[in-house]
Amino acid sequence: MNQKSTQSPAEDIQANLQNVRLGIKLACEKFGRDPDHVALLAVSKTKPVSMIASAIALGQIHFGENYLQDALTKIEEIKNQAKLPKPIWHYIGAIQSNKTRPIAEHFDWVHTVSSHKIAKRLSDQRPSHMPPLNILLQVNIDAEPTKSGVKPEQLLELMRAILQLPGIQLRGLMAIPAPASEFELQRAPFKALGDLKQHCIAKLGSELQGFDQLSMGMTGDLEAAIAEGATWLRIGTAIFGERN
Repeated sequence: MNQKSTQSPAEDIQANLQNVRLGIKLACEKFGRDPDHVALLAVSKTKPVSMIASAIALGQIHFGENYLQDALTKIEEIKNQAKLPKPIWHYIGAIQSNKTRPIAEHFDWVHTVSSHKIAKRLSDQRPSHMPPLNILLQVNIDAEPTKSGVKPEQLLELMRAILQLPGIQLRGLMAIPAPASEFELQRAPFKALGDLKQHCIAKLGSELQGFDQLSMGMTGDLEAAIAEGATWLRIGTAIFGERN
């Protein structure tokens, strides 16, 4: 019979964050990475504001949200909690054309851009008083027919078009590979994404400024992602527990 935790939810989050950060540190040491170059993105979708506030109070600044209406409510509520540091919000869900304006107005990063149409709308709708919106291009690295993302062979053409748009900054690539349990199988798509990033840099050279990010790796394949150069790890379950 499982015993319930005697800790409060805030204490659970504190312990979980410590464990995740330690795991990142150890993986970085194992694969010769600088831990300062690997950022933890706490995936807070479906989780209440109280949990996000607890994580912010513990020094977690970056949060990833998939569901726009839910995210906008949280962003507003957190903004009204004056004692908390201002978090940095990342949109990591699917993007529909009719949702681009609130994304452009309320988020700091978007990880899931995969078309010129969406990039153009984000560019047009980014308020002029705000800094450029950091965007990552989602790549369908496994060529899965049901998965979102630009095809690797179409990536350079899309990047050239996006580089002409004001108000957004092209920062790197993102992928959600098919799940795999074996370490080497986990590494393969991450390596492919890293190689693709280097190919883009070689081809576009000085046109690219600050194109240095790889958003890849979740709770179950964190170590493989770090081994292959991840700069953003999207971790939800290991911090906040199973999703509701």
